[in-house]
Amino acid sequence: MSIRTDMPGGPPAPGGEQLSYVYAVGREGPALHGLAARLAGVDGRPPHPVTAGGLSALVSRVPADTFGAHGLSAQLEDLARLEALARSHHAVVDAVFAETPVLPMRLATVYLDDARVAGMLAGRRGEFADLLGRLEGHVELGMKVYADPRAADAPAPAAPVPAGAGAGRAYLRQRQASRRKDQDAYRAASELVGRAAQLTEGVVAARVVHRPQQGQLASHPGVNVANEAYLVPRALTEELRRALTGLADRVPGVSVEVTGPWAPYSFATVPPAGDPDGGEGR
Repeated sequence: MSIRTDMPGGPPAPGGEQLSYVYAVGREGPALHGLAARLAGVDGRPPHPVTAGGLSALVSRVPADTFGAHGLSAQLEDLARLEALARSHHAVVDAVFAETPVLPMRLATVYLDDARVAGMLAGRRGEFADLLGRLEGHVELGMKVYADPRAADAPAPAAPVPAGAGAGRAYLRQRQASRRKDQDAYRAASELVGRAAQLTEGVVAARVVHRPQQGQLASHPGVNVANEAYLVPRALTEELRRALTGLADRVPGVSVEVTGPWAPYSFATVPPAGDPDGGEGR
């Protein structure tokens, strides 16, 4: 994620002051007000609604020394702290989204104060209202496709490698067979991604292609060759989940992981005004 450490409208607040951490934006109404009273946000800080222009944002007041420009950057470099922050953020968004449509804000969206949050809502009222209308009645499903040659049907036992002059040729044949197996798995995974695109065409409202996960983020066996998100009508969620998962049936060396339904993070986040790179801190 990209983190901006500048805060338009003034310098970072001194350590003893409070900043406004924003979780989500929805339509003004009793739903958000009632939910706010029952939730705990980051570090257990209760959220409250900030309202302007017919919209409400759920906001927690957080200390400037840890959520200001420098403190926030330090938190996000600590993986354990980042995970705790993300869990708290998403718990608020998911609880609210289960009862009323909201636009999830990006992790660590921080404003100098509630007045600036209200100004953001008023200034971007049309933008947010259009997005809320588009996302209402929809959820997000994620699909990851993995190529895992090791999971393919087991080949016949390899012939013993002969000693002497034929050993080198036998070894090369085994390496070539292994390479072909890898290539077959990647080819089959790519073909499955194409079938998923055909399956979802005309069914989903929108599709986003994310970067495949690697390293610690890729907890599933195999290599993640596709990482996509779909904006799905709520009524079609389970039907589409079964159809996507079934694409990998009887496809050796390929698996599909379907996640969700989630709040539509991939489709709801609007980059801050005047920030084409989508930075988060204000």
